[in-house]
Order: sequence, then C-alpha cells, then structure tokens
Amino acid sequence: MGFFLSGGVFYGLSHLLTNKQFFAFGWRLPFLASAVLVLLGLYVRFSITETPVFEQARTRGEQVRVPFVAVFRDHTKALAAGILVCLATFVLFYLMTVFALSWGVSALGFTRERFLLMQLFGVCFFALTIPIAALLAERGRRRVMLWVTAAIAVFGLFLGPIFKAGTPGAIVTLALGLALMGLTYGPLGTVISEIFPTPVRYTGSSLAFSFAGILGASLAPYIATWLARTYDLNYVGYYLTISAVLTFGGLLWIRETGQDDLVSAPEVP
Repeated sequence: MGFFLSGGVFYGLSHLLTNKQFFAFGWRLPFLASAVLVLLGLYVRFSITETPVFEQARTRGEQVRVPFVAVFRDHTKALAAGILVCLATFVLFYLMTVFALSWGVSALGFTRERFLLMQLFGVCFFALTIPIAALLAERGRRRVMLWVTAAIAVFGLFLGPIFKAGTPGAIVTLALGLALMGLTYGPLGTVISEIFPTPVRYTGSSLAFSFAGILGASLAPYIATWLARTYDLNYVGYYLTISAVLTFGGLLWIRETGQDDLVSAPEVP
C-alpha cells in the first residue's frame, strides 16, 4: 500500500508538473507529506504493549540497562550475521526501485510516467509473494531464505540482458525482482529478531536493519549507477549476485530458529 501511494503520488506529480518544476520542488512534496506518517508511527508505538516474552524477561529481572551497548559488547556475531542476512534484500529493493527508475528514464529511454506504471505493476508481485514466503517460513525460516537468496543470486546474473530488452524486458525484470523481494522480505523480520535474546531483541534487530540499510540501501543506487556507466548494466546484476552470496554466507552462519523458545533464544554460535 505504501509503495502504491508513493509511486502513485510521483506519477501524479509527473503529470501535473513540468520537468523543471518537478526537479525544483515537486519531488519534495511527498516527503513533506510523509511527516504525517511520523506522527502516526509515534502514536502506534506508544499505544502498543510489550510482547509477553519481554514482560516475562522483565519480571525475571533480565532487562538490560543499555541494550545498545549490550548488543555490541555481547552479541557482536549475531549483529554481524544479521547485517549480512539483510544485505541482499536491501540491495535488491533499491535496485528495483531507485536505480531502475533512474536508469530506465535516463539511459533506456522510458518516460518517468511509463516506468512508474511498470513499477506499480511489479509491486503487485511484491505484495503477492510476501504472505506466501511468510507461510512457507513457518516450516523453516532459514531454509526459505536460503533458496530465495540463491534465486536472487541467479537473477543477478541475467538482470542486465533482461533489463535492456525493451519494454517486455523491463517489465519482466521488475516483476521478477520485486517477486523475489517479497519472498525474502516475508520471513526477514522474524529471522533477524529471533537470532537475538529477548532483552536485546528489539535493539539488535533494529541495529542489523539500520547497518544493512546503510551498506545496502543508501549505497546501492550510487554503486549501481557507477557500475552501469563505467562498465555495463550487466555489472549491476553481478553486484546483486555478490550481495546475495554475502547474504547466503550470513544465513549459513546462523541456525534455524523456527522451533526455538523465544524466551531463551540462543545467539549465533
């Protein structure tokens, strides 16, 4: 829903504003409007109760005074593994959204409006595969993540040639990429949170997502653009494949947690 709203707003602005107006101030409007979501997020956060397992840990006196420090001091391996496990997901998402839109418009000759429509079509596959992967992960979180990550690695090898194959190729690239994104995103939050023990679970998973976001999300569009301009679009796919290999290694580092008792979830060995 969020992607449809954001993509839809940009699509509407592209119709209402000229290119000069869009780049001068139009692109800022959705970000200013999103301030409302910050207030909504704060309301939700302050309204929800703590999880039962955290309440049990607090009752037993296991609450950590400074969980941020505790994660770096006592759960370094779990944090490193969590960052690796998240990496391919962030790289894939920002390649299929930020980089794909920029390259599709600037180098492949698509209009912004047309490419946004193709992205919104791809989002349908994203939405469809999230619950499918989440259901499959109930039988084994790591197993699902392993085969999806392997599929992402293979997809990266063919991303360049497919993406360059005109409109059908771009649509297939977005549909496949965002479908794989949904398959890895469905179980990811559970996988990351379950590798940390209860007293630092929220902080540990937040740090893993944040660092992976810096390494995978914020840098991915710049790295991909540089690779495409300096070498070829194929190298953007190879970059995704390398990210998937790193995530695969992170998944091999952790153990299956699907049947663990969350109250006493073990750290990465």
